[in-house]
Amino acid sequence: MRRLNEKEEEVMNILWRLENAFVNDILNEMPPEDRPPYNTVSSLVRKLVAEGLIGYDAFGKTHRYFPILKKEDYRSNAFRQLLDNYFQGSPAALLSFFVEEEKMADHEIAQLLDEIKKNDRP
Repeated sequence: MRRLNEKEEEVMNILWRLENAFVNDILNEMPPEDRPPYNTVSSLVRKLVAEGLIGYDAFGKTHRYFPILKKEDYRSNAFRQLLDNYFQGSPAALLSFFVEEEKMADHEIAQLLDEIKKNDRP
């Protein structure tokens, strides 16, 4: 699965949240200062339909769109790509980055350690 670009992710996030929407609904969910023209969003949606990531129900010439790609599947794949591309596939390297570079707060580190202990495998 390919990584979606920023606008494609924005459309998918809107559809995941709304579950189904017309192009105007998608546009209305976008911030006014970054809202692209109707035709741009319509073209983007048609591209995502052609790729099998979203589907639609037709009402005459109007279409209501819904996600086919599950958010969890996309997130898992995108995260795996991030992990492989930037952290050599190592979750420990990723966690180290957050602790050292992003300066995680002590309480966040404690929460993370609690989660690790809770999910500790025999």
